[in-house]
Amino acid sequence: MKLSRPARRATLVVHAAASACWLGLTLGLLALGVTASTTGSVATVEASVRAMKIFADWLLLPLAFLTLLSGLLLSLGTPWGLARHRWVHTKFWLTLATLTATAFALRPGVDSAVTAVSAGGPLPDPGDVLFGPAVSLSAYLFMTVISILKPWGLTRRGQRIRAAARKPVDVEGTRQTA
Repeated sequence: MKLSRPARRATLVVHAAASACWLGLTLGLLALGVTASTTGSVATVEASVRAMKIFADWLLLPLAFLTLLSGLLLSLGTPWGLARHRWVHTKFWLTLATLTATAFALRPGVDSAVTAVSAGGPLPDPGDVLFGPAVSLSAYLFMTVISILKPWGLTRRGQRIRAAARKPVDVEGTRQTA
């Protein structure tokens, strides 16, 4: 399946916007987590973790899935392919890993922090509100860099596809073998 030029451009805009939003949201979560972990004000801790919960519950997973799906559509609908270039392959697996970590580690950590603070207790573990956003932000920044630099070249599959495309074609339209 090859995307038409307008479809490819629209998908690229959606992918870039969703990725930027996911990165920015994670930076905001990290700022709120740092605030909750370092302030001496009970009200500020509670406000910070409650804001984190709202963002985590309503925005994180939709942005993560939109980023994943638009990236898959771009990779499968363009010559980049999903498994032809190492940087695309790396981005796919990192996106899948961070999406999974968001669902099963970051959100539950924020939920436990909100539960504890809402019950009048202290922030149970500052790592619950710091570690997830910090790791996610690092991964997203790394993926942004490799999207721009496109390092590492072709995968073995990509090398085979390129080599097959370069074989000369005889007059009858069949590929010649060496």
